[in-house]
Amino acid sequence: MVKGDQSTQVGRANLRVDPIRPAYEQVADQLRSLIVQGELAPGDQLPIESDLAATFSVSRSTIREALRSLASQNLVYSSRGVKGGTFVAQPRPSAVSSFLETSIGLLSGAELVGIDSLLETRELLEIHAVRMAAGRAAEEHLLGMREAIAREVAETERKARFEHHRTFHETLLRASGNELLEVLTQPIFQVLRSRYLRDDSPSSFWNEVDSDHEDILRHIQNRDADAAAEAMRAHLARLSAAYRRVEEERLAQDHG
Repeated sequence: MVKGDQSTQVGRANLRVDPIRPAYEQVADQLRSLIVQGELAPGDQLPIESDLAATFSVSRSTIREALRSLASQNLVYSSRGVKGGTFVAQPRPSAVSSFLETSIGLLSGAELVGIDSLLETRELLEIHAVRMAAGRAAEEHLLGMREAIAREVAETERKARFEHHRTFHETLLRASGNELLEVLTQPIFQVLRSRYLRDDSPSSFWNEVDSDHEDILRHIQNRDADAAAEAMRAHLARLSAAYRRVEEERLAQDHG
């Protein structure tokens, strides 16, 4: 592959479109596969629109639509100038996480993914993460979690309090030492929060959350993975009960 101002060759073999699906979707799918498989690497420049159109036997407008689709997924970007063109983007964990959050949110909103699936998946990920954090957390992670708890306890405004709650969980995920756990867990966390957790939760609920966080942190500091996992399980059970109450109220209103 050639990087820089020369475009990468996209071979003609196996690149075609059929009349059943929109042509731009098929072009985008095949280019996406080349990127995911590493045939097109970050920094590689794609051929110009006319060459891509000839390769796929489609119009240049179809190519432009396909490239817009890929750009919306942060897979490619365009630049102008003498050395301009369309390039394969460098992947960023935050962009992947944002895309997953949007996708999972759409599935949840369309009732294609239910609250049970979201809660079960979060439990699988975060309980494993806390076990890893008990063995891998550095002092900076422990300090970050302590500070998040202190801000939670001191905060009186509920929306701001939730932000400190989120910071605690984000820091815990980083303490696991596994970057992918944070990428996968954050979108589920955000969808649950926006769809099922209300800002009018009573102070007693948040006081219990603070206590849960303190227990989890204490076990991580003691490097007790089993105890940390059990504390996280109890914490998520508390949160799950709150999420389910909101869902039950929503369903009652829909059928009321």
